[in-house]
Amino acid sequence: MACFKLENVEDLYEIGDVLGKGHFGTVRQVREKATDSLYAGKFVKIRKSRSSRLGQERESVEREVEILQLLQHPNIMSLKEVFECKAEVVLILELISGGELFDFVAEKDILTEAEAIEFMKQILLGLSYMHSKNIAHFDLKPENIMLQGKDVPHPNIKLIDFGLARRLQEGEEYKSLCGTPQYIAPEIVNYEPLTVAADMWGIGVITYILLSGTSPFQGETDAETMNNIMAVNYEFDQKHFSQTSAMGKDFIEKLLVKNYRERMTAEECLIHPWIKPLNKKQVAHRSRSSINMKNFKKFNARRKWKVSYNMVWACNRMCRMKLLCKNAVKDEEALRQCESDQEDIDTKPASLIRRRLSSSS
Repeated sequence: MACFKLENVEDLYEIGDVLGKGHFGTVRQVREKATDSLYAGKFVKIRKSRSSRLGQERESVEREVEILQLLQHPNIMSLKEVFECKAEVVLILELISGGELFDFVAEKDILTEAEAIEFMKQILLGLSYMHSKNIAHFDLKPENIMLQGKDVPHPNIKLIDFGLARRLQEGEEYKSLCGTPQYIAPEIVNYEPLTVAADMWGIGVITYILLSGTSPFQGETDAETMNNIMAVNYEFDQKHFSQTSAMGKDFIEKLLVKNYRERMTAEECLIHPWIKPLNKKQVAHRSRSSINMKNFKKFNARRKWKVSYNMVWACNRMCRMKLLCKNAVKDEEALRQCESDQEDIDTKPASLIRRRLSSSS
């Protein structure tokens, strides 16, 4: 069971600047008053009723909290504690300040495969730990692979955002159509029962992009992308993979397999010769090979633009929804409840009211 504290988060933490915003909440830097330690506070608005159009379902938040409380690993974002008030849950999370891995890589002029492998190894260690507990992430993509800090010789990888993650119970069937199109596995597109192997397909896509600077299945539309995924329609174009080792390509090929039972597991990935060379010759091949930085920088710039565009589109859509709710006729009371998920602000501290108002502005 997820453990929630019923105390007022502002009694224990000083609420700071906004670090990011999502569909259902805001992430702010928070300072623990007792220790002066900095954390990230994820403020999630909870739906008051099934008819509500704003906020996240409580069941979904509870599931994310339960999963984070189970995961204690150096390569996975950690959860300190959770607070609950009337219409909001606040997750106090480890503050991860190094930015996205792909942004860090894009700042470099050159990166050898050996250096890229060190990042992939950390991702796989985190995944292997998750999968050993029958937990699948189901949303592996560059935005969810962060650095704890980047001003160090060997940055530490952190997997974040467990909103779509699931603990898969034996004997239970789980299906989902969620995820980002270019990273999802064929069984997601087909709406088939899912396993942790869906994450390994995502690892194959991420590795392909990291080494070449191109996306293996990206089409002009989501439909085209999904058709490419179902056909496993990709290739190692010499133009993009001229600097890639044969072992690197083999690693990808053993992950981008339509039959999930035939994909490498995270444990098998960790002992693949590309990750763990068997001899000096393999070590030399890794060191001589490098990632296609020219292509990678272009890919990352397009990716960042698309993320920014989607955020603006989502914000505009939310604003339109709010206007529609406010202008709805009075006899459509049930519909207008989409804006009624506010707490009774008369009973709340002034600082909380100010924070709510600034969050919605």
